[in-house]
Amino acid sequence: MENVILGAYVFSLTILLLFGSHGFVMVYYYFKNRHRVPEKKPSLDSPPMVTVQLPVYNEYYVVERLIESVCRLDYPKDKLEIQVLDDSTDETVELAASIVERKRKEGFDISHIRRGNRKGFKAGALRYGLELAKGEFIAIFDADFVPRADFLQVTLRHFVNDRIGMVQTRWEHLNTEYSFLTRAQAIALDGHFVIEQQVRNKAGFFINFNGTAGIWRRSCIEDAGNWHDDTLTEDLDLSYRAQLKGWKFVFLNDFTSPAELPSEINALKSQQFRWTKGAIETSKKILPLVWKAHLPLRVKLQSTLHLTNNLVFPFILLTGLLNVPLVFIKQNEAYNTFFAFMSIFVLAFISTFLFYLFSQKDVYPDWKRRIFLFPLFMAGSMGFSVNNTRAVIEGLLNKKSAFVRTPKYRIESEKDSWRQKKYRTAGRKFSLSVFIELLLAVYCLVGVSASLYFLEIAALPFQLLFFMGFGLVGFMSIQHAVPVRRA
Repeated sequence: MENVILGAYVFSLTILLLFGSHGFVMVYYYFKNRHRVPEKKPSLDSPPMVTVQLPVYNEYYVVERLIESVCRLDYPKDKLEIQVLDDSTDETVELAASIVERKRKEGFDISHIRRGNRKGFKAGALRYGLELAKGEFIAIFDADFVPRADFLQVTLRHFVNDRIGMVQTRWEHLNTEYSFLTRAQAIALDGHFVIEQQVRNKAGFFINFNGTAGIWRRSCIEDAGNWHDDTLTEDLDLSYRAQLKGWKFVFLNDFTSPAELPSEINALKSQQFRWTKGAIETSKKILPLVWKAHLPLRVKLQSTLHLTNNLVFPFILLTGLLNVPLVFIKQNEAYNTFFAFMSIFVLAFISTFLFYLFSQKDVYPDWKRRIFLFPLFMAGSMGFSVNNTRAVIEGLLNKKSAFVRTPKYRIESEKDSWRQKKYRTAGRKFSLSVFIELLLAVYCLVGVSASLYFLEIAALPFQLLFFMGFGLVGFMSIQHAVPVRRA
C-alpha cells in the first residue's frame, strides 16, 4: 500500500512540476522581450465605424454604470454604434430600456436588442448582434466593466495592418482592496495578464481574447467562423480559431480597462467553474487543429500548455489527499533516499512564486505589500481544487451545463455591500463540495498535527496551506451563503 501511495504521489507531483515549472519559461521570455512594445499608428486619420456590444443578463446594479461609461467614449458619435444585447429576465429589461431611450435622445446611436430567448447564451447574443451591427470593428464589454474614455482612440491605433484581428487590454480592478478574497483574485488575474498574455504575445505565441475589454476586426470574427456556443469559453474558442487562420492579436499591458472583481465566494466559484470547464471543452475541440496546423513546434507546445493548464486541479486535490499519509510513511527510514530526491519538486513552487512576483513588480509601485499575500493566493488555489476538479471532470466527460453568469453588485469601495442585494448565488441547500472542503480541512489538520509531532518541518508549510485553503473556502462558502438562506 505504501508503494501505491508513493507512486501516485510522485505521478501527481510530476504533473504539477510540468505545469508549475512552466513559470520559469514565462519569466525567461518576460525578460527576453520586456523592452518590446506593440506597434501602433501615430494617429487615427480616418476613424472607422465601431460597434460596441454590451452583452447583459440580469445586471440591475451595474447596467447604468456600463452604458454611461460607454457613452463617454471619446469618439465621433456618427462613427459609434452601441448595442445593449439584453437577455435579461428581470427588472434590468425596463431599466436598460429607459437608459437607452435617454441616451438616444442625447444623440447616441444606441439600441436595446432583445432576442426573446437565451439560445447560445453570451455567444448567441454576440452572434445575433453581429448580424445587425454596422461597425467595421467590434468592441465588447461585460457588465462589470467601466471602459476608459480613450479606449477606442488607443486600441484602434494598434490595427497597423489588415492581419491584426483583435486588440486586448489588461484588466484593472475597481475593488482590489475590498477584502482578502478580492486581493487574492487580483494576484491571480495580474499573473495571467501581465505575464501570460504579455509574454505570449511578445514571444509570438497564441493568446486569447478575455471575453471583454477588447476590440475585434469584424472580418476576423466572420473569417474564423463567428461565435460558437458549444463550449463555455466562447472567447478562448474563437481566439484560437482566428489565430489558426493566420490572424494576429495584440495585447496592451500598459492600457487598462477597470472592472469589478467578484466579492462573494460562491459567485467566484461559479465563475471559476465556468472558466475551468470551458477551457477543458475548448482544449478538446481545438488541440487537434493546433497539432494538424503548419505551426512551429514551440507554438504547438505552448498552445498545449495554455489550453490544458486546468488539468492541474485534480492533481492538486490528489496531492492534498496524499500529503497526510506521507508524513507517516516518511518515518520509515527505508524511504530516506526517496524523500530526499522528492525535494526537486519544490521547483514548481519557486517557479510559481517568481511568476506572480514579477507580475506584481511590473505594474505596481507597492508590489512588496501585494506579493505578501501570495501564500493566501496559493492556499485559495488549493482550496478551489474541489470546485475546479469537478469542472475538469465534467469537461472531460462532455457533460453539458448552462452558462451561469457571475453576479455583479457594483462593489467599488469598502463601504459597499452585496449582502442585501439580488443575485446572491447560494440556494436553499449547500453544495456537496462545501462539505467536502470542510471535511478535507479537518483531514489536512491531521497532517499538520502529524508534521508537528514528528517534527517534519519541511512538510509543515504545505500541510498548512492545504488546511487553510480547504478551511477558508469551505467556511466562506457557508458564511456568504447564510444571508441568502435567511432571506
